[in-house]
Amino acid sequence: MGELDTLSRLDDLADRITRERQLYVRWSRGPAVDLARSSSSDELTGVPLPGLSANSLDVEPWWEDRPVRTWAARRLYDYSHLPASRRGTVRPWLLTGRECGRGPDNEPLVCDVTPLACSRLGTVTCVAGVAAPSSRTAAIDMTLAVEP
Repeated sequence: MGELDTLSRLDDLADRITRERQLYVRWSRGPAVDLARSSSSDELTGVPLPGLSANSLDVEPWWEDRPVRTWAARRLYDYSHLPASRRGTVRPWLLTGRECGRGPDNEPLVCDVTPLACSRLGTVTCVAGVAAPSSRTAAIDMTLAVEP
């Protein structure tokens, strides 16, 4: 595995999401560790899964014309508690691959993984969020702090 790009700005991640499809984020000790075993296991039962558990970064149609940067921050926020709960040993990294199933939490399981980038984006904290009540298509105005 060659050297990967490093994403250190939320805007860099949003740009990739805008340009590419079938992107996933995985929170773990990194691609080198994960690719050595090539699959995840159910944390509760220990049952091996047919791929690596990850979360899709593809923007859903219901997001409409809201900012991709906010989508990216929201997707990172979903699992930003993991570094604290796992003593700082996990970070997000970007990958692509083929979805080969669903995990016990209905998360995508990804096979034929290609690592794309490591992330220096750490804890994503939602500082404030305000939605415009008068318009369904109004962008959500969300201020996000991203701590490395």
